[in-house]
Amino acid sequence: MQMETIINQPTIETPRFDLRPLRRSDLGLIEHYASDRRVAMTTPTIPHPLPPGTMEAFIARAMAEPRTEDVWVMDGIKSDWSEVVGLISLTRLDRNQSEVGYWVAPSFWNTHVASDAVQALVDANPFGNVAMFASVYHDNPASAKVLTNAGFVYLGDAETYCLARDAAVPTWTYSRKL
Repeated sequence: MQMETIINQPTIETPRFDLRPLRRSDLGLIEHYASDRRVAMTTPTIPHPLPPGTMEAFIARAMAEPRTEDVWVMDGIKSDWSEVVGLISLTRLDRNQSEVGYWVAPSFWNTHVASDAVQALVDANPFGNVAMFASVYHDNPASAKVLTNAGFVYLGDAETYCLARDAAVPTWTYSRKL
């Protein structure tokens, strides 16, 4: 019998779902959703098509100690949804700041899950950050609205490489003082 690694990371509750640490048992659903082209095209780090072992390696990195990124599963069990609705992460930056990243499974788009998850993470501020940053692709205005709804302020334009698109893609960058 193999013991599950316990991650030193808080669970953050919302009325509809919980943000909880990753578990190895999440692999199947994460692979299922991450292999969807629509999800991969909105993130810089998910390739499409998804090579075998990619999400298994991602989960291993997210559960490792030490790590620079904490990842939470948007767990919808309390609303009779899927156990994995999406993922949200905080990547540690210098000067007590973090970068927020997230994606939501297409079946849960337009349900305000991303908005609720970002707001819950900002409210919890698990690292005690003084600021959080995030960026979204220009062709994803819904994700930009998620950030502005959570109090993020537009900083400017940039470019971020997208593995699924195999190209640098224009982004809007946002920040939130905490």
